[in-house]
Amino acid sequence: MIVEQSKQIIAEVNKAFMGKTDIVEKVLMTIYAGGHVLLEDCPGVGKTTLAMAFSRVLGLSSKRIQFTPDTLPSDITGFTMFNRETNQFEYREGAANCQLLLADEINRTSSKTQSALLEVMEEHTISLDGHTYTLPDPFVCIATQNPLGFAGTQPLPESQFDRFMVCLSIGYPTLENQIKILNAQRYVNPLNNLQVVSSAQNIQEVQDYLSSVRMADSVMSYAIRLCEATREHPLVELGISPRGVSALVKMARANAILEERNYVIPEDVQHVYGDVCAHRLVLRPQAQVDGVSARELLADILTNVKPPRAAER
Repeated sequence: MIVEQSKQIIAEVNKAFMGKTDIVEKVLMTIYAGGHVLLEDCPGVGKTTLAMAFSRVLGLSSKRIQFTPDTLPSDITGFTMFNRETNQFEYREGAANCQLLLADEINRTSSKTQSALLEVMEEHTISLDGHTYTLPDPFVCIATQNPLGFAGTQPLPESQFDRFMVCLSIGYPTLENQIKILNAQRYVNPLNNLQVVSSAQNIQEVQDYLSSVRMADSVMSYAIRLCEATREHPLVELGISPRGVSALVKMARANAILEERNYVIPEDVQHVYGDVCAHRLVLRPQAQVDGVSARELLADILTNVKPPRAAER
């Protein structure tokens, strides 16, 4: 049932976001794992289209906020306002009061506004004026950002990066896929024709099922050793945190589900390792001098850290 539902979701999203099935699968895996997605790439490659497609296909209540330099924290968390008729303060909801939040161009706003998302993403609650408001389940944040160096951008703090389970780069489409995209947009916006093929209850059921996917101690140890290797690497200033280890394990389980297995193998860990870990690394200046990127460094670690043999699983 989960596999069939997943195929329907992927096929429906692909109607509006064409030629990048692997990206669609990884976003769906992140949602199954209860995490948040950061889409980082140049303007115009379809980041916002992908996020909006998921919001329509999954059947979740969704809101969108366009981050700008003057966006306030209250735009995200909401605010309390005095009602003269009732002589009471009333809470007015912000953009985060939904099941799927599309945070567009998150790195164009101030650090104060970015930090308003920390509690929202980690604890799924909003604390305001002495009250705590719980967000609806499931809660997913899909954020987009342009690479640093584009006008008006500023880096996210490490604590914010660490709360995104994966960071994905979409890349440019091939010639054939660009022709498909142009033809699909000829008469109507493909987003308008997407059908709802899931629901909040279905997503929650998959998230609950995730913990029952078996992961042998040897495979779990392999995932931990991969993360520990980043902390000891001479070119890494800040390695993978325990939160990152937990995210890697959850994503490996989600990958196993899409591969129609109820157990995790080392290949599941390897498949998601770069997407989960690359954005969490803080490299030393020497890495930039040597021209080494975070993903190249992680690929080197994958080569050096040996997975458990089949007999040990």
